[in-house]
This record gives sequence, C-alpha cells and structure tokens, in this order.
Amino acid sequence: MRILIIADDLSGAADCAIGFASAGLQTVVTLEPLSDKADAQVIAADTDTRRLTPTQAAERTVAAYKALHQPGQRLYKKIDSTLRGNWAAEVAALQPLAGLAIVAPAFPATGRTLCGGRVLVDGQPLETADTWKLENADRPADVEAMLIAAGLSTAKLDLDALRGDQKALAQHIVEVARSGTQALIVDAQTEHDLLTLARLTVSMDQPLFWIGSGGLAREIASLADVSDVGFTAIEHDAVEKNQAPILILVGSLSGVCERQCALLKERGGVSELVVPPEILRQGTTHVDWALWQSRIGEQLDGWSDLLLRIGRDEAFDPQEGAQLSTLLAALVKPHFTKVGGLIATGGETARAILTTVGIDSLQLLTEIEAGVAFARPTISRQGHRPGIVTKAGAFGTDHALYAAWQHLSDSADRSPPQRTRIQGLE
Repeated sequence: MRILIIADDLSGAADCAIGFASAGLQTVVTLEPLSDKADAQVIAADTDTRRLTPTQAAERTVAAYKALHQPGQRLYKKIDSTLRGNWAAEVAALQPLAGLAIVAPAFPATGRTLCGGRVLVDGQPLETADTWKLENADRPADVEAMLIAAGLSTAKLDLDALRGDQKALAQHIVEVARSGTQALIVDAQTEHDLLTLARLTVSMDQPLFWIGSGGLAREIASLADVSDVGFTAIEHDAVEKNQAPILILVGSLSGVCERQCALLKERGGVSELVVPPEILRQGTTHVDWALWQSRIGEQLDGWSDLLLRIGRDEAFDPQEGAQLSTLLAALVKPHFTKVGGLIATGGETARAILTTVGIDSLQLLTEIEAGVAFARPTISRQGHRPGIVTKAGAFGTDHALYAAWQHLSDSADRSPPQRTRIQGLE
C-alpha cells in the first residue's frame, strides 16, 4: 500500500501518518511538498494552508497533489477533527482529480465522534468547545453545510447503515458514486465503525479518496500490506544518542495544553519560561529580546530540560499564532544544537521551529499515545538530528506531554558529557 497524505498543518500530518509508521510502513513527513521528492511508502505533506484564504488553500493543495502523486498511490486528505482551517475548499479542489470524497473526521481515541453529520467532542457539540469558539465565533459546525458551501453535492451514511449488511453497504457506496454525488459523509462513534469503513473502501475499485483525521487513517493503516520493498529507513542505532537537555515548545493556549503543561512540570520537574507576547510581536527590536535569548541559552547550558511557552495578554489574537511561533523559533535558533530532544505542541509551533533550524522532513518512527508522534529528521542542514515529538495543541490526554518527555528521556543518555575547561575561555 502506498498512501499520499495531504494535511494543512505539521502536527496533523504527523498524527495522521504515524499509524502507518506503527504498522511497519516507511513513512515520511515533508514540509516542502512542492520541492521535496520524498520516496517512501507513505508520504505526508504539510501544505501549511490553515491561515490562507480558501482559494489560496485550494490552489496550494492541488499543487501539492500534482507534485507528489504517483501511479498506484491512494490519497488521504487529512483534516482537523474539529473542522478548523479551509478543509472544505481543499476537498472540493481535490474531488475532480480523485473521485468520491469519503468524509469521516471522527477520531474516537481522542473523544471526537460524528453523529448526524455533526462533530461531538467528548459527547458535547463541537460548537461548545473552546477551540471552536476561539476561532469560529457563532458559525455552526456542520460538515454537510460546509461542503455544500464549497460547491460539493453530498450524501450521508448514518450509523445504522454503516453497521448493517456489508454487501449492501458496499453496493450503496458504489451507487452514491455513480449517481454523481461528490462527497459521502460517514457517521462514526467507535474505532470499529472506522475499521468497517476502511475495510470496505480500501478494497473498492471505484475512484475515491478519504477525508478524515488520524482516526480513519489508523484503521486504514491496520490493513496495510508491509511487504513492499525498496525503501531505506533510518536505523535507530544510526542516529546519535543525544546527551543534551529536552526542549518543550508550546504555542497552543488550549485548556487541554494547560493541563498537560501543569502535569509535566509536576512530574518531570522541568524548568519553565513563559515569553511575553509583546516581545515576540516586536521581535529582535524589542529591548529585552537579547535578554530572553540569553535566558533560554543559560537554561540549556545548565542541562535543564526546558518548557518554553508563549504567554497570553489582552491584545492576543488567534490569527497571530504563526507570527508568534516564528519569533519563538528565532529565540531558540542560536541554541538549537544544545537540544537533545524536542517536543513541539501546535502545528504552527512545530513547523516554525523545524523550518527555522533547517529541517524539511521527518521520518516517523513510533506513536507515544494517540496522535502523538515520535520522529527523526531525515536531513538537517545544521547536521543536528535530535528526536522530535509533535502534538496538536488541543490533543491528547493530560499525560501527553509528560509521556512524550519520558519517551525522549528514556531513549537517550541524559548524563552531561565530559567537558574540557580551557583557561581563558570559561
């Protein structure tokens, strides 16, 4: 099985593709889909379109598809399980190229389900979630309405039909496709529901592509044939075991992430620095920029694992997330080679730090918990290849950051290396 995953942010690309890596397929995430000719069984492309206009996002998505798609490859359009971004416009742009859109955003392992075409988060309507209210105000979280607004004709598949006779269900999907319907919205409450959908659609000859979060992707991955050869994976022993401290970068301001940070500090004993947003807004011209850069360096030089976060003030605007993340990465850049492991929370934060330090692609290795991916850089322009964990901001259990920190801690020699003091230089 060969899969092309197109995602609109980096953490999403990783949490969608990690199921295939866990199933034994060589899996790469690329941050440069228009120029990086990655060769792997599964390629996950981050198009970084979440903050673009719908038209711009659609154009970049199609360009990535045309640049990376190969004969015999199946397409998976990764969307946010809470419907953020320009996903409907991107699906509408891909549909003429790829066939019937099978739309199933549910991710039961993280509490996201679909009932009657409406997303529920831990059993509550998506409209009540902090992340939706923060970015969408009074807009309804209606999958069908969003697809229709993007110009697609739709049909729905409810739970009774999905859990019914499988032959009849398969025939129904074929008939939907033949009718000219462009998108089929599929309810799902459990992982078994998604596995049922995966089994049916993987075996179909009908032109179709999948639209979902990491939930459906994990079930498709469980059906994968790993016998395909001809790919070179990164050997775990071939990558340096870093002795340096772990850096945890947090750009997300979600309540989930707040709890994760609190538990990490309590159990991991890591140091914390919270960067005031005004310093990041002004950047290198801020009077305290050099001071903050020095404080970060001092923490890492002292072999202290560091939780580095973006603060929040009354002037905060969700639309400035990418800018703040980019400047946070600039603060870290001079000290990045001191880092033995990196945890990046939030897709914008992860992309900002990796592009800033010259890492354009990652090979996914294992999943720490649902949607939390561990990887190594395939190539680093600085030559530094620490272990990297990515996680969406509003994702995971309260233990997610601590589990990621523990994974990096256990996979490296954490003792400081022997240093030779040279008179006059220290």
